[in-house]
Amino acid sequence: MTGANPTTPGAAPAVRRTGAVGGKAYARRGKYLLFAAPALILIALVIVFPWAFTLYMSFNDWTIGGAQPVMNFPANYVKLASDERFFEAVLRTLYYTALAVIVPVVAGMAAAVVFHNRFPLRGLARGIFILPMMATPSAIALVWKMMFHVEYGVLNYLLDLAGIPPFTWVFAANTVIPSLVLVEVWQWTPLIMIIVLGGLAALPTEPYESALIDGANPWQLFRHITWPLVLPFLMVAVMIRTIDALKAFDTIFVISEGGPGTASETINIFLYLQAFAFLHIGYASAVVVVFFAIIVIASLGLVYLRQRTVWT
Repeated sequence: MTGANPTTPGAAPAVRRTGAVGGKAYARRGKYLLFAAPALILIALVIVFPWAFTLYMSFNDWTIGGAQPVMNFPANYVKLASDERFFEAVLRTLYYTALAVIVPVVAGMAAAVVFHNRFPLRGLARGIFILPMMATPSAIALVWKMMFHVEYGVLNYLLDLAGIPPFTWVFAANTVIPSLVLVEVWQWTPLIMIIVLGGLAALPTEPYESALIDGANPWQLFRHITWPLVLPFLMVAVMIRTIDALKAFDTIFVISEGGPGTASETINIFLYLQAFAFLHIGYASAVVVVFFAIIVIASLGLVYLRQRTVWT
């Protein structure tokens, strides 16, 4: 018989060689981990520790300048569940996010379709269109705050030239959120346009050529070819814009500070006030944990929708 028997003496060296190879593989893995250790330690210090400490503080009753933290779990979360002001802030955040996502996405999609076509000075027009993205949100908010002024703002001046009565903008409860969204639309529509424009540039030309041979009009080309093919790119833009709008703070705080009253008090403004105005660090930490859970749920839902939009 020529078959090898695992119990014969000839099989032992093979086992030993395998063990030696395995030992070398473990040694190489150890070296890789040694090189990766500084990055892992940095991630733990920068990300993991702050979140762990925030979670710990949410279990405590602690006010800055007061006594030492006292464990009171789950008192902060029970209080949060019955805090009407917090639930109003959640609803305002969702309302603000919906407007700050839908309007820029529609406008950005339209702009991408326009800039995808060839026309004179297209490159210059693209460059001018994306300029709002270059400025910092705080600087933009200061400029828009002056523009929103009821008596001296340029927006009401232009309305007056057109014979339209002055608008209240951010100085009335029923108009403050749409006015703040206007700033977001002006600044972040170019981002949506760039993402969708990249998707349009990557589309194949064969489906369009076949459809044109069949006599399709521009609307049919967009509805049945462009839209399904570019939808995955658009969902990426929606994901980025949604997460950014959920955590919006600087523009709202600089322009309205959550006012008038609490009309523009989103979760982030509510959190800031609890932590740095009322100094309730434990309660503010509980708000952070709940807000993080909301963002995670929204992100998972958007990722699921993104996977469902892959065109087959």
